[in-house]
Amino acid sequence: MKIILSSIGTRGDMEPFLALAEILKEQGHHIICLFPEQFRTLAQGSGFEFASLGKEFIEMLDSPSGKIAMGGGGLSFQKIKAYTKLISIQSSVNKKMILKQEAVIESENPDRIVHNGKVMYPVIWGLENKDKTILVSPVPYIHYVKNHAHISFDKDFGPFLNKLTYQLANYGLLKIIVGSVKWVSVSRKITQKEIQNALFSGKAIYTISPSLFKRPDYWNDNLKVLGYHERKNTNNWQPSGKLKEFLQKHSKLTFVTFGSMVNPNPLENTVIILSVLEKNNIPAIINTASGGLVKPKTYNKDLFYFVNNIPYDWVFPKMYAIVHHGGSGTTHMALKYGCALLIIPHIIDQFVWNKICFKKGVGPLGIDISEINLNNLEPKIMELLNNRFFKIKAEITAKEIAKENFKTEIVKAITE
Repeated sequence: MKIILSSIGTRGDMEPFLALAEILKEQGHHIICLFPEQFRTLAQGSGFEFASLGKEFIEMLDSPSGKIAMGGGGLSFQKIKAYTKLISIQSSVNKKMILKQEAVIESENPDRIVHNGKVMYPVIWGLENKDKTILVSPVPYIHYVKNHAHISFDKDFGPFLNKLTYQLANYGLLKIIVGSVKWVSVSRKITQKEIQNALFSGKAIYTISPSLFKRPDYWNDNLKVLGYHERKNTNNWQPSGKLKEFLQKHSKLTFVTFGSMVNPNPLENTVIILSVLEKNNIPAIINTASGGLVKPKTYNKDLFYFVNNIPYDWVFPKMYAIVHHGGSGTTHMALKYGCALLIIPHIIDQFVWNKICFKKGVGPLGIDISEINLNNLEPKIMELLNNRFFKIKAEITAKEIAKENFKTEIVKAITE
């Protein structure tokens, strides 16, 4: 089959699709990755054909307003101003992307489209191509779960009010897609009811470990939880001699990363974290990644080692604990390798993963990125490293994840 995999978001939103692409390619399928332009090298470097959604979405996130919006915290005046700015340009960005989605999809005429919730044209395309689109979500609580509100709300209000949060979130998505119909070339009038049916009756796959999110038994058969999958990241990568020396010098290491997340105060947040670690003589590898953390001009080189591009599947098995933003991929990979976790959430789903991991017993409850300081971060890090129970629970979870093998079910759900 010719299969288009399309995702919009940060790098963490691309990784689950690249993992699925590897599984499907192994079965002989022709894969096209339809991602924002900034991920062209990522997709092509993994051996996949690439089609571009343009640069605008990631440029929007990397703007000053985008960094404020993604930097955690409540609705301050500054954040409201940032959200207002993003909303003012979001419609234009959405229009450009949906037109690019239409152009690629209509030109390629795929047998299947696998997409995340931000990619909207497949919903419209699916009206004339029944059962050929599959929604993939690496985060929970997109479809109704009795004991938890929609992921946008991060609460349990009780079954009745929880259901209302899903209806509210879905109504907003429905109106966005209905409004976008006017931008695309359709040969007939498309009704709101048609789009609503397409949204809520189509196939959906949660790429989440059942050990972290168990599929509700009252869900319809079109909704599946089919485990976490990662692509092979260490191909053509080798550690430097200095990194090897650092790893040999220290026996109990912590890895700190904010992944693709950015924030308005990266240097200040880095200094806070380094101060806590240095005060307690805790060696760590610091990943600057997309700039949420930065390398200071001066720091303790005996205690800290900075990286900006390192395969997690290579480094995580060598770590005792991970301090991170709480993205779905980083959370799963850290637990796959039995690392205790401290999550510093920035945006929506990361607050949910923070609570899931705390309830699972693999780490202390983390702190919003906008609220960390020396006084509240130090006890959390010390608890993470001194409470052996967290490490034991993480290692138990690693064994649970190791038993999962959903590759056959994944391929079947997409291709049949």
